[in-house]
Amino acid sequence: MRIRCDHNQPESHDRRGSSQRSAHHARFRCWRRIGARGDAEDVTQKVFVSAWTVRASYKPERSSLSAWLVGITKNKIADTHEARARVRRLQEELAATTSRREPIVEDFDLADTLMVADEIARLEPDAQAIMRLAFFDDLTHNQIADRLELPLGTVKSHIRRSLQRMRTRLEEAYATR
Repeated sequence: MRIRCDHNQPESHDRRGSSQRSAHHARFRCWRRIGARGDAEDVTQKVFVSAWTVRASYKPERSSLSAWLVGITKNKIADTHEARARVRRLQEELAATTSRREPIVEDFDLADTLMVADEIARLEPDAQAIMRLAFFDDLTHNQIADRLELPLGTVKSHIRRSLQRMRTRLEEAYATR
């Protein structure tokens, strides 16, 4: 689409005026449909960027420039409403998953807890302390290492060996039943 603006010719002045009226009309339509002035200005910008990028598709024999711009404007307004609805849905989903007021309480079996405590009591003293912090205080390996002033590798080794010993004893105990 090429519009020459020769200010000496009345026809080009009319086209320039038509283009300015179209821009004003698009801006007003966006503002009326979108509501917020800043969002309307953003949509208006999108309309004219889109019009510029697809300018080769404009066919003057099919519609006037203003009708073509109104079509683009309607599409950009619809896109904006859809984007807002998508953001709203995501925010509602996020709020629904994160606004749980009640604490999450995991079910636990008292017999299992006592059995694990009994197995921990059978370990050597250093391993007992580490396993109690890991299982009952729910500390991470790093937190246990900091609290006991032990190297992280030592804590991990104690936990690994202790779990292996406990597993072997529990397998033997339950295999005989």
